Amino acid sequence: MKSKPGPSRTAALTLGALGVVYGDIGTSPLYVMQTVFDPANGLALTPANLTGIVSLIFWSLMVVVTLKYVTLIMRADNHGEGGIMALLSLAASSVSDRPRLRAGLLLIGVFGAALFYGDGVITPAISVLSAIEGLKLATPSLTPYVEEIAVAVLIALFLLQKHGTAGIGKVFGPVMVVWFAVLAGMGLFHLLEAPAILAALNPLEGLAFALHHRWLAFIALGSVVLALTGAEALYADMGHFGAGPVRLSWFAFVLPALALNYFGQGALLLAHPTAIENPFFRMFPGWALVPMVLLATAATVIASQAVISGAFSMTKQAIQLGFLPRMRIVHTSAKEAGQIYVPAVNAALLVAVIAAVLGFGSSTALGAAYGIAVTGTMLITTLLTFYVLRYAWKFSLLPALLATGFFFAIDVVFFSANLLKIVQGGWFPLVIGTLIFTGMVTWARGRELLSASLRADAIELQPFLKSVLSDPPMRAPGAAVFMNAVADLTPTALLHNLKHNNVLHELNLFVTVHTHDVPWVPFAERARARQLCKGCWEVTLNFGFKNDVDVPAALELLQGHGFELDPMTTSYFLSRATIVPSLGAGMAPWREKLYASMHRNAASAADFLNLPPNRVVELGTKVQI
Repeated sequence: MKSKPGPSRTAALTLGALGVVYGDIGTSPLYVMQTVFDPANGLALTPANLTGIVSLIFWSLMVVVTLKYVTLIMRADNHGEGGIMALLSLAASSVSDRPRLRAGLLLIGVFGAALFYGDGVITPAISVLSAIEGLKLATPSLTPYVEEIAVAVLIALFLLQKHGTAGIGKVFGPVMVVWFAVLAGMGLFHLLEAPAILAALNPLEGLAFALHHRWLAFIALGSVVLALTGAEALYADMGHFGAGPVRLSWFAFVLPALALNYFGQGALLLAHPTAIENPFFRMFPGWALVPMVLLATAATVIASQAVISGAFSMTKQAIQLGFLPRMRIVHTSAKEAGQIYVPAVNAALLVAVIAAVLGFGSSTALGAAYGIAVTGTMLITTLLTFYVLRYAWKFSLLPALLATGFFFAIDVVFFSANLLKIVQGGWFPLVIGTLIFTGMVTWARGRELLSASLRADAIELQPFLKSVLSDPPMRAPGAAVFMNAVADLTPTALLHNLKHNNVLHELNLFVTVHTHDVPWVPFAERARARQLCKGCWEVTLNFGFKNDVDVPAALELLQGHGFELDPMTTSYFLSRATIVPSLGAGMAPWREKLYASMHRNAASAADFLNLPPNRVVELGTKVQI
């Protein structure tokens, strides 16, 4: 059991949470109010409408973020880890005795994860662009170059990813402390000038606004939800900092600062309606605009960094759980295992982010594309939480429904409001999510078909070894480690080695790697070995979906179990399958071709398993699916 961190450790974790967890939601004030009152939405800027909108924003923060995420969902941790993939594995494992329900939850959860990538594209684009747009007020001569400057900042950010975040991460917390202090200070300043906006503290003001405007209010909700972007990060990054520091930073810093700033913007617009052009930057005097553009850019870069790092972590988890092909993963820190860089994901995100900036051209236009990915993920998170309450925590039906039904209804309203924005730009993250979802489910299904095909043609391992040893071939010195995708079956690499070389090593390990629906597997449970016959052992290695798969390191845990491995005389044999699509009951032909292409372009299994490059032998075979 983990001991509670001391005061100094808690303070450090709280500061770290400010810098990593809250960058996204903390930069929402840059564009929310401006997007709500965009003329295209048809909502007039009147004192009553303004009070109603501020009330909806404040109470959305209280209900969705404070009650739903901080109070309820952060309790649904998977061995201390959060995020939609961790929640999905927890929900799926809780209904493992119901195959159809489990399959349905997996599909829904994977689509939620796919939508996260859409969020990962929009967040850097809208955040950085909204910060740079402050230059229009500070130095109007730079107005024609806002998009180009934003693209340059984003390119620099993505190019820095390969160097890791350890260095710049140390300044994230202090920068965000300054950011939230400025949000609170300027909000309070304007609030004191027009305290009438405090009427928005009454939730009936938001309700009255919704009942009066109805359709326009429904449309406005699609922009109000932008104040909640980044709420998923509270849950997703819980494992990095712990639930306590994340909650403490929310209640002590983030919530007060955001509330004061939104009320301050409302007060400013009550007194000066023309400030709607850019209400955030209009809060500041002229001399402070350039410093604020620089601070806002730094804050949005931090917000973008959190989402990019989240995409890397999500990709690694999806690979471990079998929903994405192997990719090259670079560890950027010798101390922090979670700091990784995935070149393929980084390049794809950069291209998509630049396309979003140049295609939409403004933060207001991007606002139309933003909400649908956010609300879709929120909706799926609430749904998965119900199954965790019902089946993992054994709640009876009524309490489980009461705990999640209220939030589910709110999520449905927000998601429905954003569906209206599909034509204006909501299609963009949906297309990204759909493409990634198609790839993920195709890869998962293809792996099932590949495994079934291998099983159909394979020979049982133990009887095969007995037949071979009845008339043993020449025994080569050293050890052979055969990576075996399916335990108990003879690996293709062994068949080819016997066929072409007619040798069997003195020591033979048949190793199967399993990734489980838990984030971490302790070292005591990492490796298991069972002797099949003289010189032959069946080995099972267990990893969590956040563990790094390192086969040689795991095998070292078995030293003293009846065999010894010398790294200099150990060879690793891999069976590399070439996928051949065929007509049949597997998948649609285009999906089989897609899977074959993904399989062909997957990163090397040797790299993924962390095998020593100069000790690997790959033997191939063709497999029809």
